[in-house]
Amino acid sequence: MKKYDFDLGIFKGKVYTDGVFKNTSIGIKNNKIAHIGKLRQENCQQSIEFNNKYILPGMIDTQVHFREPGLTHKEDIYHGTKGALLGGITSIFEMPNTSPATIDEIEFQKKIKIAETNSWTNFAFFIGACKANVSKLDKLEKMKGCAGVKIFMGSSTGNLIISEEEDLEIALKICKRRVAIHSEDEKRLVERFKIINKSNGVKEHESWRDSLSAIISTKKVLEYAKKYNTKAHILHVSTADEIQLLQNKGKYVTVEVTPQHLTLFSPDCYNKLGTLAQMNPPIRSLEHQRGLWKGISNGTVDVIGSDHAPHTIEEKEKKWPNSPSGMPGVQTSLSIMLNHVNNEKLSLQKLIKLFSENPCKIYNIKNKGFIKKGFDADLTVVDLEKEIIIENKDIASKSGWSPFNGMKLKGSPIATIINGSIKMLEGKIFEKPNGKVVNFN
Repeated sequence: MKKYDFDLGIFKGKVYTDGVFKNTSIGIKNNKIAHIGKLRQENCQQSIEFNNKYILPGMIDTQVHFREPGLTHKEDIYHGTKGALLGGITSIFEMPNTSPATIDEIEFQKKIKIAETNSWTNFAFFIGACKANVSKLDKLEKMKGCAGVKIFMGSSTGNLIISEEEDLEIALKICKRRVAIHSEDEKRLVERFKIINKSNGVKEHESWRDSLSAIISTKKVLEYAKKYNTKAHILHVSTADEIQLLQNKGKYVTVEVTPQHLTLFSPDCYNKLGTLAQMNPPIRSLEHQRGLWKGISNGTVDVIGSDHAPHTIEEKEKKWPNSPSGMPGVQTSLSIMLNHVNNEKLSLQKLIKLFSENPCKIYNIKNKGFIKKGFDADLTVVDLEKEIIIENKDIASKSGWSPFNGMKLKGSPIATIINGSIKMLEGKIFEKPNGKVVNFN
């Protein structure tokens, strides 16, 4: 029986390695990148040609909510990661606001077990911070497969919240790994909810959760992060004011924005989509959106995360404010951002930084984020010329809808390679779910 040098050979693509695109080949052996350079097809057990398409390090979505356990009528790890796979994502970090919440080792291990059987992509999970576990976070964050600690400063979906300032300070003092933060001021949200005109419906959502709610909260995070050198990661930043504030964030604080906030804007989105456009923090005006794009161009923004947070259509159609906040996004995020690349809002190199390299640096992910010899063979192949229309019928999420339904885009992932195996090619999925736990340095 012939012995092959490589399990998989990848030919005729534009490979992003050492910060530039090269017309070269990749040899994969035992789930790792074993060779970059000239390669003969007869030395590879399996080979594939990508005819000038762009071969990128695997895209990593560091903010998804897959609702399992407890809320699996709207999403689960199997369908959520299937959407990720179709969207060119090779690894996901999942959030703790499930039911029960992921706040101790028992609940954490339950998720790991489910993912070991059901996850199409590689995976890690956040541990949620709450009053009951705040003094134990420094131990909990060290569990294998833990991406870090998640803090909700303002109530969103579920009952996980750290609203007392002393609890926030303890968390930001003792955590040594990355602390991901939903930054809205709970006290202000409670006060403003009493005075808003609820008869205006969902258009009142951004007025209720106004930019000051975000600013007050983000200022607190910066204060304690600088005091204790905390690695704080501020999620889904939605205001131009925060971008301005975060330009002086210091070396430990990092910033995420979502494709939704970069693409949708008010009042247009609420007029067209109603409560389907409702998320926390809210979609805001074009002025705020321009501020976020400025944050991308000047380097304030470090990461793109989807904040995939699905609910069923029936739940979303409830009358505001009883409608839940959140929308699906893991399957469409990369395509939305590739469309922005085609519209010259950012370069493909910058997108790779935001969606792959920086997540690895920020969370200290081992052997991912770069196409380098010895690194994990997680690759995302994209066609910048491919035109697609997002349609609800193609959404793999159990929720079965997208806020971008009907949107025409240019640029799409065409292959997802995970741990050296072609798992998705031209919208077709192969093998079975066999993602691995993400390792951290």
